[in-house]
Amino acid sequence: MRIKPLILLFVLFFFNANSNAQQKNYVIHTVAFYNFENLFDTINDPVTNDEEWTPSGLQRWTSKKYRHKLQNLARVLSEIGSSENPDSPTFIGGSEIENRGVLEDLIKQPKLINKDYGIIHFDSPDKRGIDVALLYQKRQFQPTSFSNIPLYVYRNDTKSKEVAKMESEQITDDVLQISTQNHRIYTRDQLLVTGFLDGEEINIIVNHWPSRSGGEKKTSPFREAAGALNRKIIDSLQRINPNAKVITLGDLNDGPYNKSVKIALGAKAKKGDVLPLGIYNPFEEMAKKGMGTIAFRDAWDIFDQIMVSGSLLKPNKSSFSYWKAGIYNKPFLIQTSGQYKGYPLRHSPTEIGFSDHFPVYIYLIKEKR
Repeated sequence: MRIKPLILLFVLFFFNANSNAQQKNYVIHTVAFYNFENLFDTINDPVTNDEEWTPSGLQRWTSKKYRHKLQNLARVLSEIGSSENPDSPTFIGGSEIENRGVLEDLIKQPKLINKDYGIIHFDSPDKRGIDVALLYQKRQFQPTSFSNIPLYVYRNDTKSKEVAKMESEQITDDVLQISTQNHRIYTRDQLLVTGFLDGEEINIIVNHWPSRSGGEKKTSPFREAAGALNRKIIDSLQRINPNAKVITLGDLNDGPYNKSVKIALGAKAKKGDVLPLGIYNPFEEMAKKGMGTIAFRDAWDIFDQIMVSGSLLKPNKSSFSYWKAGIYNKPFLIQTSGQYKGYPLRHSPTEIGFSDHFPVYIYLIKEKR
């Protein structure tokens, strides 16, 4: 009668040991993106429109509030992707960043300082002073080149009463800034970073495409231009190396099904439809299931996306490959009461939240040698 329990115990032990051995056969890296939503310091920069985020400004943005914001962001960044990878992300793309200084303050937070993150950041033409950047773990990734690639888009017509009305209805801080001289829309550059991850060359593009301020349809051509620029950058990398491994990520201000992503960039929702030089977007299927990273008028959308080139979809795991993707929407990131119950917990006059976006992530995996 005692033999069966012993056999069962042996089987369970063997199964667990085998399972753990399989997990140890792979190296996992997390790639994340997060819209930091107004990560401003308290100092008034005379070159940008940051007056709102000062102690005397509309937000009454004090040093205490700023430190609280940094602590909140650090908590999120340290935990993204932890369900499959206990280490914090190897790469973190970020947007709505005022300057390099706020990133230096962020990576010194207790939850992040031991990760030894490096910073790649450029000031962009955005008049509100918000930029994109890439944080990376120095012990994991060695950058070899990086550049900011400007997006030139223009509005040819003068602002009509209809457009002005739509702009006033937008619940967004990200208002389009337009030159009065040549009607250029000052938006964020696209950041391209190339380097080596465990001996393999990886290319990452960080994006924050033009906002919908002024109406989705009227501003769609600006994001389509951003998608076309993204495609041009990827094409240039693939001309040099057809097997170039490219990850493009960011707040696109469009969903996976919009023209900017589906047509201008050419992203596909299913792996089987991705050509060798194509782009796969795992977040389109999530959008079809009603998932979201941002909410507006009780409707969810996925503006924050991470896409990969076909070279990262190969079944051979002897080099880095895409594994799976997710939205990090833990309960502590969600508003629990009031008009925006269920929405991402953002900053308000009574509470220092996290962001009006949920972060997103993917895993890269590779067989251990």
